[in-house]
This record gives sequence, structure tokens and C-alpha cells, in this order.
Amino acid sequence: MGKPMRLLYITAETWPTFRADVAVLFGKYLPRLAIQSDLVTGRTLGEAAGPWGGGEALLCDVGGGQVKKHVKTFMHIWRQISRLDPARYDAIQVRDLPLSAAFALRVARRRGLPFYYWMSYPMPEGHIALARDQGLSAGLMKFLFHWVYGRVGRLLLYRWVLPRANHVFVQSERMKADLAVLGIPQDRMTPVPMGVDLDAIAGTPLPPPPDPRLAARRVIVYLGTLDRPRRIEVLFAMLARVLREEPRALLVLVGDTQDAPHRTWLEGQARATGVAEHVLWTGWLPMAQGWRHVRAAEVGLSPFPRGFLLDSASPTKVPEYLALGVPVVCNDNPDQQAVIDTSGAGRCVPYSAEDFAQAVLELLRLPPQERQAMAERGRQFVARERHYPGLAATVANVLMMERIALK
Repeated sequence: MGKPMRLLYITAETWPTFRADVAVLFGKYLPRLAIQSDLVTGRTLGEAAGPWGGGEALLCDVGGGQVKKHVKTFMHIWRQISRLDPARYDAIQVRDLPLSAAFALRVARRRGLPFYYWMSYPMPEGHIALARDQGLSAGLMKFLFHWVYGRVGRLLLYRWVLPRANHVFVQSERMKADLAVLGIPQDRMTPVPMGVDLDAIAGTPLPPPPDPRLAARRVIVYLGTLDRPRRIEVLFAMLARVLREEPRALLVLVGDTQDAPHRTWLEGQARATGVAEHVLWTGWLPMAQGWRHVRAAEVGLSPFPRGFLLDSASPTKVPEYLALGVPVVCNDNPDQQAVIDTSGAGRCVPYSAEDFAQAVLELLRLPPQERQAMAERGRQFVARERHYPGLAATVANVLMMERIALK
């Protein structure tokens, strides 16, 4: 791969993070391709900051409210960039932080370093949507923070940062197309979808969970956040429909939300739909325990409601389920649609209770050998197209070619 490369990597995710495209891609596989990253971010509250495999972890305390967290993080990033030694780094890369990116871009130009932006989510629009959805219920200051942060971030990101970045890594082909409409050159964008670390799965014992509530049940699993945008309540209506024809069905929700009122509301929706006794809530679990619940399931669910904010995403759950040998029912998010169409390892339908219920029942009715063949197709697809060593090679090739072009 040529001479080793070192990035100053500024990310919105605190460390440690569950995001595989940070922890696995930059912390594990890119270093094997001679690309190191010094990580600049906050320390995840309540968790020990384990070793960062990509290089040095430059962390700050982000305790306090949400607004305070953003201010602390920005000031930490500002200090690290201000004292940056251009002899140590080959480039600056910022992930999902438009305001910090604008500052970092200016410093990169002054220090003669290339600048890269990693866009996993339309962050400015996300803040604007959060301000709109919460209104003043969370308080005037939080409303104004998200509204102003989103508006200013959108102006900086699309008018200043992306047009001047040496290269932009995007989450999906759909995001690349969306940005191309805004005038970002397609030859300066590379999609890097979410993948799976198959080596970690192969090296982790995954016996069935010792939970008697799973015995003699036909387990359907959802692994992920229970936040409002995912509309988890639709899964309760789906389950009610499935139970009419398969009374042994059990919906296992592996995940949670930090929005406590919303979680209470979801629990009420399960009771109101009449399925509460057929729903198992595990809360957040360590990764290996989550995978054990997936392995115990016959069907994995990946609801990803359509809309501008989520259409450009590359959901992690579908390739993760497939890597674990579990057929999938998902909705027609563009990336999910492409994965199912290519792999043939599940069903992709509109996100409605009836459509999901019909697809789940169809998979549950498949003979075991057909479901096993579907699971094997899914594993082969992930190994071929979504294993992190291959995705790391794509990123490394872009970075190395960019360095050659800039000489």
C-alpha cells in the first residue's frame, strides 16, 4: 500500500462506540493497510475507554446536558486542530460535524494538508427535524440550539465544506446521488456502506441465550435503536397479525432508546395492541449477547422508515443478520432493497404491519432446508460485498490515490 499514512480523525461518535464504520473500519482494518488515525472526540459516558486500535485517542469529558456536550466537544476539537503538527499528519478527516469541519478545512489549507469529509447522515437536516418534532417540549434553549445548529450547519456543509473537500466519503449510492444534485462532483465521492466484521463473529462463541422465555417459541428479532424515527409500534401491529396464524411467535427487541417517555409510550402501545406478553424487551446488550439472540431467531427485522433523512442510510442490521445466518424482512430503504435483491436472502416490502406480517409468515412457513439455503446465500453475500477487509481496501485505495494525485 506504499508509505504509511496518518489521519487526524475528528468524529461525532464518542469513544468507545458501537459504530462499526468507526471502531472496526478505522480502528482495526485500516491500520493493517498502513493507515493510522488519531481519534479526536469525547469519552462515552459510563463506559471505560478501551484501546483505540487506529492510533492515539485524544478524548475529552462530555458530561452534562446535550447542548453542553456539543460545546465541550467543539472546544476540544478546536484545541486539537489549533495545535496540529503538519509534520505528524498526512490529512485531516471530519465525520458528521459540519461546524468543526469548516474550521478544520481552513486549518488544513493553511497547513498544506488535504481535507476529507465522512458523511454518514445528513446531520444538519437531522437537527432541524429534531427541533421541529420536539418543538418547545424540551425547552426553549434546546429547541434554539438544534434549529440554529441545523441551519448554520446546512449552510456550511453544502456551501463551503463539501465543495472544497479533497474527497467525500458517503454512506450509500443514494447519498452520492443526492449530493451530486447539489453540485458535488461525483468523481470526488466514494460510497462506503455499512459492513460486518466476519472475523469477530467467527471468533465469538454464540450459543443460544439461556432464557426459558424463548423455549418452544418462533422467535422474530429486532436488533437496534427504539428511537421515534424507527416507528417500532408498527412491529406490534405486525405481531398481532402474525399471532393469528402462528401463536408461538415471539418478538424479541434487542435495543433501547434514551428517550424514556417514548419507551414508556412504546410499552403502552404493546399492551394496547394486545401483544405485550409476546414481546421480550432485553434493553441494550453487549454485542456478543445481542448476536446470540439473533442466532436464536428464525427471522430478523429491519424497519427503516422512508424519508429524506433515512433514505440515504446504509442500515447495519441487514448485513449483520445475514452474516449470522438469519433471513431478513426489511422495508424498501434503497440500500436494504439492493442487498435483498442481490443476495436473495429475505423479503423487502413496504413498511406496514400487514406487509411485514405477510413476509414474516412466508419465511416462517418455508421448509427448513429452504430457509437454510437462504441463510447461506446471505452469508456469501456479506463475505463478498460487506466484509470490512474489502471495505477497508476501498477506503485505503482512495486515500492513497489522493495522496499520489496531490504530490
